Amino acid sequence: MLTALLKTMRPRQWSKNVFIFAALVFDKQLFVADSFLRTLAGFALFSLISSSVYIFNDLADVEADRQHPEKKNRPIPSGKLSVGAAWVAGIVIVLVTFALAWLLSPGFEFVVVLYFVLNMAYSKWLKHIAILDVLIIAAGFVLRVHAGVTLIAVERFSPWLYIVMFLLSLFLGFGKRRAELALLAHGAGSHRKVFEGYTLPLLDQYILIVSGTTIVSYSLYTFSAPNLPDNHLMMLTIPFVVYTIFRYLYLVAVKHEGGAPEDILLSDRPFQFAMLLWAATVIAIFYFA
Repeated sequence: MLTALLKTMRPRQWSKNVFIFAALVFDKQLFVADSFLRTLAGFALFSLISSSVYIFNDLADVEADRQHPEKKNRPIPSGKLSVGAAWVAGIVIVLVTFALAWLLSPGFEFVVVLYFVLNMAYSKWLKHIAILDVLIIAAGFVLRVHAGVTLIAVERFSPWLYIVMFLLSLFLGFGKRRAELALLAHGAGSHRKVFEGYTLPLLDQYILIVSGTTIVSYSLYTFSAPNLPDNHLMMLTIPFVVYTIFRYLYLVAVKHEGGAPEDILLSDRPFQFAMLLWAATVIAIFYFA
């Protein structure tokens, strides 16, 4: 049962919470021990609260998931984890996380509670409304970034990063919807009501718009943010961002992947290599240039 519970908590999804480190890195506090440890603790707590969301989401979707070609194998729909045990585990995780988040920072506690409430509303109602469902997902990523801001004494964190994060998560969200819609084909609406509001051509248009604005927004950030080097070296990171966006589009449209963006992050070598080069270049420019 513990193995089934851990699988339901989706530890692979915890990679999404890495965005909580944005404030630490881009405010030039990566090597400040206290700030790093507080952010690391925040990452752990955000991973726990996001896991509770996955548990409650699976509980809400258990009947629909049993009809899904892939999701039917999840622990709750398959019966490997009982509904009662899942409810108890989810409630305990929420209570423990809320208590520890308050001890870490009242501001961080507010973000954690807001993230949880927003995602509960998403699981119950908002995920059935086309466009709004992806907007809520994007808001969750922005909250992750802001959570990192609440944990440290930020001096010059650029608001451009909120915009870039919002657009990037919209891009990933619409890409995920496209991959899911392509997988389910004509029976998509019977699996999830929200797919009745999407078509592949419409999602392609959304992705086209958001991918372009993401690249433009990030490019503007690289030479207009207040805490960047005066020599505009951050513009050297733009090609890595362009490549990762194009690579993701390739995987969604050609390889028919992207239904789980975190799997791409954890398994696609070209994508990983580009992200590693981007991260190394950012750190070199911010801390050693």
